[in-house]
Amino acid sequence: MSDRLIIFDTTLRDGEQSPGATMATPEKLEVARMLARMGVDVIEAGFPAASPGDLEAVRTIAREVKGSVICALARANDQDIDAAWEGIRPAEEARIHTFIATSPVHMEYKLRMTPDQVVEAARRAVTRARGYVSNVEFSAEDATRSDWDFLCRIFAVAIEAGATTINVPDTVGYTTPAEYARLITYLMENTPGIENVVVSVHCHDDLGMATANTLAAIQAGARQAEVTINGIGERAGNTSLEEVVMALHTRKDFYGGIMPRIETQMLVPASRLVSRTTGIVVQPNKAIVGANAFAHEAGIHQDGMLKHRDTYEIMTPQSVGWESSRLVLGKHSGRAGFTARLKELGYGDLSREQIEELYRRFIDLTDRKKTVTNADLIAIVEEDLQHGPERYVLSGWRAHSGSDGQAEAWVKMVIDGVEREASAVGNGQIDALFKAIDRLVNSGCTLEAFHIDAVTPGEDAQGEVTVRVRCGANIYNGRGVATDIVEAGVRAYLMALNRAGVATEVTV
Repeated sequence: MSDRLIIFDTTLRDGEQSPGATMATPEKLEVARMLARMGVDVIEAGFPAASPGDLEAVRTIAREVKGSVICALARANDQDIDAAWEGIRPAEEARIHTFIATSPVHMEYKLRMTPDQVVEAARRAVTRARGYVSNVEFSAEDATRSDWDFLCRIFAVAIEAGATTINVPDTVGYTTPAEYARLITYLMENTPGIENVVVSVHCHDDLGMATANTLAAIQAGARQAEVTINGIGERAGNTSLEEVVMALHTRKDFYGGIMPRIETQMLVPASRLVSRTTGIVVQPNKAIVGANAFAHEAGIHQDGMLKHRDTYEIMTPQSVGWESSRLVLGKHSGRAGFTARLKELGYGDLSREQIEELYRRFIDLTDRKKTVTNADLIAIVEEDLQHGPERYVLSGWRAHSGSDGQAEAWVKMVIDGVEREASAVGNGQIDALFKAIDRLVNSGCTLEAFHIDAVTPGEDAQGEVTVRVRCGANIYNGRGVATDIVEAGVRAYLMALNRAGVATEVTV
């Protein structure tokens, strides 16, 4: 049995199915390039049959991204498989991933097919996919609620038809580690031909056991893990790439040296990129990539860390891409020091114009904060990198409120090159400002979510606001950072409306 674990990343397909996580083609391409640089073996670029846009995104990634297998998802029918091939055709190495449900509840109520019909559909799908590519994956959707002997039967048929990877998904996050390991063992002992293919696992986190289930399956013999950056995905999400990779690195003794080829120092930069692109904030206590993953506050912990790092850390922050030190920049820092720090933080490809704008914002921030930390700089840079074409540019704003909760606000904006202004009242300053902006933009969008975080601790901390707005059937995210939380909210709201405005402009 191989000691090499194949990492199959589905951030761009299953991850994108998180509500509000939709990515445009350029954003998908940026994430795909990051995954390839990290050493991801297989990138599931999308579901081409879902829409012309998804097909084009997959085709673009297949054409532009090198070093990883580019995979497309397809249901077990001719149209989906043909669309998948159209998407991945330009790839250096391509895979078609076809699937059909195998649990009794899915076959009876969703597919309305008999078990024999499902087996025959699987055979036809794999055969057709194999006619296009030599690398074919077959998945039995809802495998963990399926009859085990039926799984052996359908997997044997898929292998006979030419499947090279067999996937055993825990589609609804139903199984437990011990049960999942027994299922993998049973399949490997009772499925004809399974010794000639790779066994894959794809777990969801509905019961909070996705990573544990994946690791248990790897111990039982699975050699491909299907994962996403930050664990994003349908409902409660998928298995986190970073958790599986670092569990195997940290506990080589327990997992027998089974190892992926991931560059672990890129885990935090990849996490930031996906969070920035999707608008899904990483919780501070998230394993490996959360802001508090290597933070120590309790006195006992701090004392132990000062005496010996290993007392409270099982891996180094540098091994996953974090900075161990909290270096401080102030208003006396020049451009050279500022630029050098940006490079240390992984932002070495910024243009001179971008650096000048970021330096201006940095100097403004030093007038409002006693110290500027790495986290402050990252927040400034990542907010700036989110900006695309802007139809709506804020020129100025004022807001006033009192103890009765009533607030008055005024905004001045440049809209498509024309300066306009409006006033409004609302239930608090942010509500009044948003209403004033709505009078000028007239987007028809509604605010669905508003979230505030402190970028750094302290009274002079920068506030980070993330918003989600619904414009018709589409959802757009925005993010703003400022020491004034009202200003951060305005920045976030305008970013979301700009994204919606640009999308409308493209559609028209």
